[in-house]
Amino acid sequence: MIDRKPIESWLTDMDGVLIHEGVPVPGADAFIKRLRETGRPFLVLTNNSIYTPRDLHARLSRMGLDVPVESIWTSALATAKFLDNQHPSGTAYAIGEAGLTTALHDAGYVLTDADPDFVILGETRTYSFEALTKAIRLINDGARFIATNPDNTGPSPEGALPATGSVAALITKATGKDPYFIGKPNPLMMRTGLNALGAHSESSAMIGDRMDTDILAGLEAGMETFLVLTGVTGTADIGQYPFRPTNVVDSIADLVDLV
Repeated sequence: MIDRKPIESWLTDMDGVLIHEGVPVPGADAFIKRLRETGRPFLVLTNNSIYTPRDLHARLSRMGLDVPVESIWTSALATAKFLDNQHPSGTAYAIGEAGLTTALHDAGYVLTDADPDFVILGETRTYSFEALTKAIRLINDGARFIATNPDNTGPSPEGALPATGSVAALITKATGKDPYFIGKPNPLMMRTGLNALGAHSESSAMIGDRMDTDILAGLEAGMETFLVLTGVTGTADIGQYPFRPTNVVDSIADLVDLV
């Protein structure tokens, strides 16, 4: 085992770690409270690009979790940051909700369907066949294809919903063009988050409930990783992967004393 530096900064996934099916995970409030009391830099991450940080702040507040707006990092924000670095003041045709369009506007992007530089696919509960057809034609005409995250499904009370990854596959099938995915497990999302905190990977930790996104992203970004068993990945699933989390704990409650 490699000796690691003490953890100074924390990144944590939201769904499955802090909340589960709209209810706070026991210990989540104590963990956030401890982070705020100690002044440790932290970010709450989500691959979901539907909501703005202000939306998520309000949603978490209603559940008793006091997460500042500036401590919320979404795949939409990471996408906007990537585009601002790669192609400042560009144009895009975006399929998504306010979380994505607001982030793009704030980054100085113009949203248009007239010869855009990029087609950007995000999460929405109402994917339009008309919008997807337009995206396919724009990509065929030369627009570059970006997707906020690779998640194939999302949760709902009725069961799984098709998410960005599934819809991206449809567009890829129609165009022959693969998107560049920004969200987890792309370590880019972690790196931009760490940069926003002014933190270093060797003294930072990632907490997640999924081996294939959270833990993989943390590992590839060079961070210590904690898998919690309150979400998607169970103990029996860990051995299916060719990589391991640094630590496995029952829930976020087990990490309060480490802050």
